[in-house]
Amino acid sequence: MSDHVVPHFHNDAGASVIEIGSREFMCVGAKPPFDHPHVFLDLGNDNEIICPYCSTLYRFAPDLAAGEARPPECVLRDKVA
Repeated sequence: MSDHVVPHFHNDAGASVIEIGSREFMCVGAKPPFDHPHVFLDLGNDNEIICPYCSTLYRFAPDLAAGEARPPECVLRDKVA
């Protein structure tokens, strides 16, 4: 089993930008049950990416640890299978 877990983020807060410490992650839109399809996003060499479903702008922040976000409430902690 892999120890690598892909962090999930949501934008219930309606933030214009969510800064994250991960380059690979899942956007779920809003918290379940109001989520959109969980889409895998990969920043690659870029520092910003827009979710194609909810148009949330994610920006890489090297001062944050993997799985952290600013604002911190945008981290989805209770993932639904």
